[in-house]
Amino acid sequence: MTDTETFETIRYTADVVCIRGGAVLLIERGWPPHKGRLALPGGHVDPGETSRAAAARELLEETGVHVDADDLDLIGIYDAPDRDPRGRYVTAAYLVTVPDDTTAHAGDDAAAIRWTALDNTGSLAFDHSEIVASARRRHNAPF
Repeated sequence: MTDTETFETIRYTADVVCIRGGAVLLIERGWPPHKGRLALPGGHVDPGETSRAAAARELLEETGVHVDADDLDLIGIYDAPDRDPRGRYVTAAYLVTVPDDTTAHAGDDAAAIRWTALDNTGSLAFDHSEIVASARRRHNAPF
């Protein structure tokens, strides 16, 4: 390393595509960036935590939906330098399907939640539309 080298701070997050029937669970963001826009449940990976464990924790905190971390299937890693206006964020995105009688409620960072038909999600915050599309393609998901 030389005195002129600089290093970018990279934050590690996890997001969840949670499917019930033909609908995906979305949160309405409670604060910037993208306050008021729909997004996937997710958030920062805590020190000592795996991204899979963080995804399950964030899903529970933001929506009240409990899943076992082992039931989360990796969709992919999303690391475009401009994916988040706050700086460099790298996310591990996961897919989980829950029973049709699963209920959810807004909690933690979510102003509201909604189950949205997969063919009618509109434009989601960040790159979450791309993540949902990838879940469908890569996992031949029945939604």
